[in-house]
Amino acid sequence: MKFEIITPLDELWNKVRNYAENCSWKAGKSLANAMDNNEFKDWERVIAAVDENKICGYCTVAKTDCIQNVSYTPYIGFIFVDEKYRGNRLSEKLIEKAKNYLKNMGFDKVYLVSDHDNLYEKYGFCVIDRKIAPWGTEQKIYMQNL
Repeated sequence: MKFEIITPLDELWNKVRNYAENCSWKAGKSLANAMDNNEFKDWERVIAAVDENKICGYCTVAKTDCIQNVSYTPYIGFIFVDEKYRGNRLSEKLIEKAKNYLKNMGFDKVYLVSDHDNLYEKYGFCVIDRKIAPWGTEQKIYMQNL
């Protein structure tokens, strides 16, 4: 398993974009749209888990997430693991790759938005805030020191 940090200039970009658009998670279409519209600027990236040229999962590192009007940055977002690869700690490995990248970019904290209970806590994140997302449900904002 390889973890690739990609930009629109990488050959893998379109493959990850197409995978995200067609994956089982409805937010994948939002990621594909963001990739199509070149919404990843500066140090923002997509991180893909690749096994023998097959996309197994992805996440992003970005300045913002779905919660508006907060000062938190940067975020790990769009964390998705293909159903066939679940149970192998792939989300944890994607998060670690993202954290290492952000630390190398000079950040000392990272944030994550989710409505999951007792998932990101096991990776060392703690809830620091709760906000209503644009679609009307309460989301937790998690933080971890890098």
